[in-house]
Amino acid sequence: MIALIRPLVATLLICVGADSAFAQAFNTTARAAYVLDETTGTVLLDKNADTPLPPASMSKLMTIYMAFEAIADGRLRIDEELPVSEHAASYDGSSMFLDTTDRVKVEDLLRGVIVLSGNDASVVLAEALSPDGTESGFARMMTDRARKMGMNNSTFMNANGWPAAGHEMSMRDLGTLADHLITDFPTFYPIFSEQEFLFDGRVPSNSQNRNPILGLGIGADGLKTGHTTEAGYGLVGSAKQDGRRIIFVLSGMDSTAERREEAEKIVNWAFRQFAQKDVAKAGTRIADADVWMGDMPQVGLTVAQDLSLLIPVLEQDNIDANVVFDNPVQAPVSAGEQLGELVITLEGMPEKRVPLVADRSVARGGFMPRMRTAAQVILGKITDATAEDAMPATEAAPPA
Repeated sequence: MIALIRPLVATLLICVGADSAFAQAFNTTARAAYVLDETTGTVLLDKNADTPLPPASMSKLMTIYMAFEAIADGRLRIDEELPVSEHAASYDGSSMFLDTTDRVKVEDLLRGVIVLSGNDASVVLAEALSPDGTESGFARMMTDRARKMGMNNSTFMNANGWPAAGHEMSMRDLGTLADHLITDFPTFYPIFSEQEFLFDGRVPSNSQNRNPILGLGIGADGLKTGHTTEAGYGLVGSAKQDGRRIIFVLSGMDSTAERREEAEKIVNWAFRQFAQKDVAKAGTRIADADVWMGDMPQVGLTVAQDLSLLIPVLEQDNIDANVVFDNPVQAPVSAGEQLGELVITLEGMPEKRVPLVADRSVARGGFMPRMRTAAQVILGKITDATAEDAMPATEAAPPA
C-alpha cells in the first residue's frame, strides 16, 4: 500500500469503494449559503459564507446559546420566573405577546424564542443576563462571546435580530453556532424540533414552529428561521440520517416557498450525493518511520482515532494521499506522540490533514543501537537519506 518516494513523503492508496466521476455541485438560489457535514467536519458548500450579513431572527441562536450556558453553570434556573420590561414588551413582529404584568418561566421563554421566534422573549432573557440589565449590554456580551468561539464575522446590536446598523453575522459563523448548540447542549437541543408551543392560551394562530422542513421525514430537527426586508428569508437548519448529520445556513431568499424548497433540496443533495466511508481504524499501521538512536530501528505511524472520509458518490474509488513526516525521528518516542500527517486531497473537496502518531514507545538506545544506527547511516540504509541529512543537528555522528 505504501511506497516511499522521498525521505519525507510517502504515497498511500486509499480504497473507499465508491464509483467514478465527481458529485454534482449544488447551485443554490440563496445569496449566501454554507453547508457542513458535521459528522466528518467537511464543508460541502460555501457561497459568500464569510460575508457579514444581516441575520434577522437567526441571530436569536446566540441569545439561546448564552441562556443555555447560564443554565448549565447555575446563573439561571430553568424554573426561574423573569419579569417583562416595557422595553421587551414594546417589540413588534414575532412575539409571545408578553406584557409588563407577566413573570415568565425561563423554560417557557426558551420555547418562546426557539418555537415562536419571540422578539419579546429574547429581550427578557437578555436583560436578565446582561451585566447592566439592558439589551444593549447583553448585545456586547454576545459579541465578546462570539469572538471567543471563533465567530469573528459576527457583531450584535440587540438580542433578537431586529434590523440595526452593524448587526451582522456570516453564514459560516451561524453554522459554527449551530454546531455548538447541537454538541454542547444535547439535553436542550430537542426543543428545536418541537413544532408547536401554545403559551398560556395566547394567540393559537401563532403557536407553530416556523421551520419549514420539520416533519418532512428527512431527518430535520432544527434550528431557526429568519426574515426581514433587508435580510430576505433565511434558515439555519440541521438534519440527521443514518448517523450522519449536516448543518446548513441559507440567507437572502425571496419568499417562504423558496426557503422551504431550497432547504429540502440541500438536505437531499447532501445526503444523496455524498457517502461516509471508513478508511482506517485507530491503531492501523499506515507507515513506518526510522528511529535515530532508538532501542528499536522503526516505529509505526497510525491514526489516533477511527478515520472516515466523506466522498462524492460518483468519485473515483481510489484516492491518493501523502504521508508526510520527518525521517528519521529521534528517540525517545512516546506512544501516541504526533510524528507526521496524512494529507488527503480529492478534486472538488477541501484538503484534509489527519495527525499520524507513534503506535508504540521507543526508548533511547544504548551502545549497540547507536552502533547499529551508525552502520545504517554509513551504508545509506535510512530511507535514501545521506548521513548528513539523516543526522539530527544536536547529535554528533558516531565514529565509523
